Amino acid sequence: MTSRLALVTGATGYVGGQVAAELVERGWRVRVLSRSEKKVRALPWGEHVEVVEGDASEASDVARAMEDVDVAWYLLHSMSTSDDFVSEEKEMASTFADAARDAGVSRIVYLGGLHPDDEDVGQLSDHLRSRVEVGHVLIDSGVPTAALQAGVVIGDESSSFIMLRNLSERLPGAIAPKWIKNRIQPIAVADAVHYLVGAADLPADVSRTFDIGGPEPMPYGDMMKRYAKATKRWLPRIVGTAPVTTAGLAGHWIGLVTPVSSSLAAPLIGSLQHDTVVHERDLDDLVGAPPGGHTTFEDAVRAAVKDLDTSRWVRTLGLTSAAVAATAVAGSLLTDPKSAWYRTLRKPAIQPPPAAFPIVWSALYTDLALISSLTIADLAETGRTKEQRAYIAALAANLALNVGWNGTFFAAKKLRPAVLEAAALAASSADLVRRAHKASPEKGVVLAPYAAWTGFATVLSAVIARRNPGR
Repeated sequence: MTSRLALVTGATGYVGGQVAAELVERGWRVRVLSRSEKKVRALPWGEHVEVVEGDASEASDVARAMEDVDVAWYLLHSMSTSDDFVSEEKEMASTFADAARDAGVSRIVYLGGLHPDDEDVGQLSDHLRSRVEVGHVLIDSGVPTAALQAGVVIGDESSSFIMLRNLSERLPGAIAPKWIKNRIQPIAVADAVHYLVGAADLPADVSRTFDIGGPEPMPYGDMMKRYAKATKRWLPRIVGTAPVTTAGLAGHWIGLVTPVSSSLAAPLIGSLQHDTVVHERDLDDLVGAPPGGHTTFEDAVRAAVKDLDTSRWVRTLGLTSAAVAATAVAGSLLTDPKSAWYRTLRKPAIQPPPAAFPIVWSALYTDLALISSLTIADLAETGRTKEQRAYIAALAANLALNVGWNGTFFAAKKLRPAVLEAAALAASSADLVRRAHKASPEKGVVLAPYAAWTGFATVLSAVIARRNPGR
């Protein structure tokens, strides 16, 4: 037990929350600086801490939070995409360091990122460079600082792990830039928390960076393969490299196929452009290794997914694809473009050739099934169950309208009612695009051709009805 007072910033984030919870468990008095007290109180440990409501970029708020603090944890890292975010981060760290020095804080503990020792800081990605420079600001403050440097953190709510998990579960392989072969040294969240909390007890004359990581480095592509094995997903994982793919472009791909937004994925990917491995383990000598030793990658993965539904994607894809396939089969059974009635209809010049329809519809049905599966799964992954249910209902209505149009046009031979049904289908398809876009812009963009085609089908149906009055 201890009567010391801890200040934790970033406590509503994943790692910060884990540190705050561990400090409470160890008997520390814990204070957190947060913009929202309500958000803190909703956390499992939230009723056991003091909350100072304020902004970490405001010197007066930070000074209030720092009063009587013994050890302060700086666990803030912005994923901003502003042009000057590196300077903004350094300024915020300087505000924190000044307040800690003025309040007589005995130690600052910071979590930054692993990076190559032999590479100029200016050559690092902007977000990794900002972490390195923030560490320098804190160490140079005059307050003893432990600037811990970690790579990918393996934990259920870690953004890096969420990206890895969903790529591994959803893709049989990946084509990525050559830096997918760069060596990454991931660390289990429990090990990271062990070091972050333990660093509070370092001797007062220790102020430096420390590398922390799991027992071994590995290429990111191997992490995907080993995740699959650790969770008993025995599909083959084929990982290839592309000659040129920017972090921004890769971020949009991540935004399409995982629940991680492209704005968050791009800086995460930027950090993978370098080898991020442990060069020393000096902290083990000072605070001790984690109980039981450094957690292996496989054990870290199994601990992270223990309470997660790792079969959601396969189940969602199967059900959604089956529904779309049933719609396609029902529609084809109702459609007879070779009938005498259809051949005698007067058709406009915009009418595509008959051979185009099965090709186009097959591609669009595939598009609809995949994007709908991704959207439904992502909404579930992020806890947006109300939106998930609404999307499923909208998809069911869309599929019913899809079949209905075929029945009205070809089976019932009702041209004007078919126009109304086509218009309803087009409106429903546009609504699906809107809902997918809300889940992530990339999904909306990829689903847009389906809505565009149903809109075109509405125009075509209307022109055919006008050219064939009384039929």
